[in-house]
Order: sequence, then C-alpha cells, then structure tokens
Amino acid sequence: MLHRNLMTTLARIGFWLCALIAVTMALLPIPPRLAIDNFGDKFEHILAFAVLALLAAFAFPAMPRWRIIERLSFMGALIEVAQSIPALHRDCDIRDWVADTLAVLMVMAVLAALRLPRRVPPPAFAA
Repeated sequence: MLHRNLMTTLARIGFWLCALIAVTMALLPIPPRLAIDNFGDKFEHILAFAVLALLAAFAFPAMPRWRIIERLSFMGALIEVAQSIPALHRDCDIRDWVADTLAVLMVMAVLAALRLPRRVPPPAFAA
C-alpha cells in the first residue's frame, strides 16, 4: 500500500510539474529554442499531452479515463484561447488543440488495451 501511495504521489508531482511547464512554454511570448523544435509544433503538442495523459492516469488512478481525456482536452483548448491574446504574440490554432486531444485519446486507448488495473476508491459508507 505504501508503495502504491508513493507512486501515486510521485506521479501527481510529475503531472503538476509537467502541466506547469507545458502551460508556461505555451504562453511565453518567445519560448526558448529546444532541440525538439526540429520536429515541429504538432510533435511538441503531441509529446506534451501524451506525457500529461500518461502521468494523469497514474496520478489519479480512481479518476475515470474519460474524465482525464475531457480535462486535458479542455486544458489544450484553454491554452489555444490564451494564445489568441495579442500581447502574447502567439497564434491560436485549432489544429494544435486537435493534436493535444488526439494524443490524450491515444494514450488512454493504449492504457485501456493493456488493461492496466484501475484502483477504485472504497465506498464512502459501509453497510
């Protein structure tokens, strides 16, 4: 039990750290140049949201996968809306949001295909 709780805690820390980095990089007016930039913008979106989806699945084991998909897709949409703010000098592109959502869907599909066990929370009351 301690091992599972430790893994969940580490996954949550990793998830929130990666989410913070992804949102920060998406909203910086001039993001730093990275080696991954050579693969293109869509690849960066796919990689970021695939990692977030994988971490979310382990960080929130009791959360239904459809809810993780919904929340991460919404996060991608909010990033695109925020990028439309003129002061940021960024571009809002619905294709970026589609790439984010498809990456999350693919990770959840793979996890479902692997049939990784889901931890179901105990009932709030006992009969």
